Amino acid sequence: MAKDVKPTRKELMRIEDRIDLSERGHDTLEKKRDGLIMEFMDILDQAQDVRSDLDDSYDRAQHAINMARAMDGDVAVRGAAAALKEHPELTTQSKNIMGVVVPQIESSKVRKSLDERGYGVMGTSARIDEAADAYEELIENIILAAEVETAMKKMLEEIETTKRRVNALEFKLLPDLYDNKEYIEQKLEEQEREEIFRMKKIKNKKEEEEAAAREEENAEAEETAAVAADD
Repeated sequence: MAKDVKPTRKELMRIEDRIDLSERGHDTLEKKRDGLIMEFMDILDQAQDVRSDLDDSYDRAQHAINMARAMDGDVAVRGAAAALKEHPELTTQSKNIMGVVVPQIESSKVRKSLDERGYGVMGTSARIDEAADAYEELIENIILAAEVETAMKKMLEEIETTKRRVNALEFKLLPDLYDNKEYIEQKLEEQEREEIFRMKKIKNKKEEEEAAAREEENAEAEETAAVAADD
């Protein structure tokens, strides 16, 4: 890269400005990366709890529906499910975590009272009610898991992007800029030494010419004096 750099003071100042800007950008990105990692670890802890709750609620829902099918029959279970009139509704919003936009999923009409489920209370058993409760809890945990795991994915993508930028600055751009700066400084020093050497040569030549002129003047003066003495 240094081969394409003009060894001038103007270019040196430009590179020094770029180094200053890149170093500040590197520090900012490092802080962002570290902050994102901390936020990610918090979300990861939350995700592990959510995943555990999801597994537990799935097991409870499966157990409850199996009991209802075994005791009341598939027809009764399917009939209760078909009676549902209002289905869960989802709305999505967003929040910003250190520049990363992650979703917030709001749900409604997931949890229902007995009379909101649509089936007749007298025509069903407590086992069907328990299965409905269990599946409503499962749906809530699925929604929460979707929100948390989507946030994790987005955070992880941003961490990787930020890490690549930090590495590009640290291992590519800044070393190249430092090399260019050193190259220009060396060239400028060489030019300065050459200029000093040239000025010394000019000075020495001038001094030699002045000395020769003085000698010539002295010789002429001596010759004039000798001629005057002879006269």
